[in-house]
Amino acid sequence: MNVRSSAQVAVPTAAALTVAVLAVSSSAPLIAFAAAPALAIAFWRNSLASLVLTPIALGPRRAEASRAVRGPAGMFCVLAGVALAAHFATWMPSVQLGSVATATALVATQPVWQGLIAAAQGRRPSTAGWMGIGLAVAGAAWATGADLGVSSQAVFADVLALLGALAAAVYTALGERARTELSTTTYTWICYGTCAVLLLAVCLAFGVDLAGYDGRTWAAILALVAGAQLLGHSMFNYALERTSATTISMLILLEVPGAAFLAWWWLGQTPRAESLPGLFLLVAGVAVFILGQASFKLIRR
Repeated sequence: MNVRSSAQVAVPTAAALTVAVLAVSSSAPLIAFAAAPALAIAFWRNSLASLVLTPIALGPRRAEASRAVRGPAGMFCVLAGVALAAHFATWMPSVQLGSVATATALVATQPVWQGLIAAAQGRRPSTAGWMGIGLAVAGAAWATGADLGVSSQAVFADVLALLGALAAAVYTALGERARTELSTTTYTWICYGTCAVLLLAVCLAFGVDLAGYDGRTWAAILALVAGAQLLGHSMFNYALERTSATTISMLILLEVPGAAFLAWWWLGQTPRAESLPGLFLLVAGVAVFILGQASFKLIRR
């Protein structure tokens, strides 16, 4: 590939990654801004995204969707949807109960949980990977400990965010298995649909209001669907064909300062000084883990 063609590929990819990072960075501030229960926001976010994908899944992807429903790949899609529902049911309330900056940083520990899942499957992290896990856990403990002096609600929000990260790791592991046989559209359509059905059941069981919101809340929900749910993930998937998963994982970490900046600029949420060292340590640990795993894979090849 010559220099000109390389540049032609690099520019759209860089633009896609920029859009994706900005889109996912808006997620937590929009959740905190919306005057609606977190579970209801999660339901609408997934159900509307699934609705948008339906014409494609039942049109050009109809044969694939039909095979998926009848085959084992469909089971992994459904299980991924269950894990995604658990992720949204824990992380999204954490954003409304606590700090946007802390919740986003704690949910960014997903790669660390992913590494522990891989270790349980016999794919042990490298030495640098274990160092990253240690740093991330220490940072999470520091940030959570700083919230002990704030309120029990803040600590509860931290625990929910960590559970959300664990659920996201399980969701990704199951999705990785499903994606070996299915396209992104078919996989996400089944996964989002399953997630929406489960969240609807939870909302109805606990009497969560699903309507009656003001205009700004509906606008925030639609922005979540168009931004973080569809545009952010779609752009990352587009870029994944042209850049490494490690690069994308590193760029996703930019969601932490991005969300913190938006929460400060838009919502007036200034990160607590006591938690900042822990948040920085946490992000550094995740970065060390990802880079360590990438180096380990290169050495083994």
